[in-house]
This record gives sequence, structure tokens and C-alpha cells, in this order.
Amino acid sequence: MNKTIVTKPADVKRDWYVVDAEGKTLGRLASEVAKILRGKHKPIYSPAVDCGDFVIIINAEKIHVTGRRLDQKKYYHHSGYMGGLTEVTLRQQLDRYPSRVLESAVRGMLPRTKLGRKMIKKLKVYAGPDHPHWAQQPELLEL
Repeated sequence: MNKTIVTKPADVKRDWYVVDAEGKTLGRLASEVAKILRGKHKPIYSPAVDCGDFVIIINAEKIHVTGRRLDQKKYYHHSGYMGGLTEVTLRQQLDRYPSRVLESAVRGMLPRTKLGRKMIKKLKVYAGPDHPHWAQQPELLEL
């Protein structure tokens, strides 16, 4: 009789991956990255354990979007003061903070729990082609 294997946090081996976002579509890239952060690509995946790997995204400023999304998609944040709602289009966000666009897209695809907040910390996004994580010897991941 086979026993069910229960994944424990000590069993998880974390790898590092580099993803080049140049020319990739925003949502398609974000869903693949979210899958890796959750650990769904591993045979030991368990929904209650953080099994995911670290992901480094480079060239975030060269992401591609379809349709008229650059001008129609809006990002909102509130300062906490009366009338403090700020609205920014995707084009403005890409010009000012290109890494936030990908972080926001991936965060929306992760669970909204303590586990999800732990998973998003394994995502590192950089606007240009350089990153400071060479010591971890990340593998290039083609999506």
C-alpha cells in the first residue's frame, strides 16, 4: 500500500531562474512566472507549502502589450488623505517604474494570503539587462 507524500518546508530545494522579458507579452509572462513562484512545476507541489523557486526578470522596460492597453489600462493608488486617489496609465508607469508593472501583474496571480506574500518576495524585477544575483548562479529560463 502506497502512502501519500506530504511536502514539508525542509524538503523544498529552491533554484534561481533568469527570465528575459524583452518582446514577451505581459500577461502570458506573468502567469508563467507565477507558476514557478508557486512551485506548480515541481512534482512535490503542495498548496499549503511554499515550494516555489526564485525568479529574476530582466529587461522589464521592454515588455510588450497588445491592443490599446498602453493608454487604457490604469493603475490606482491612494495616499490615505482625502482626495488622494492617483491614477496612472500603463504607458506612464512603464516610463517611470517599469519593474512595478510586472510585479503588479504577477502579484495578482498569486494567492492573497500569508503564503502569497511570502512567494512574491522571491520575485526580483529589473528594468535593464543587468542584475546583482550572479552569485546564486541562476539558470536562463526560456518561456
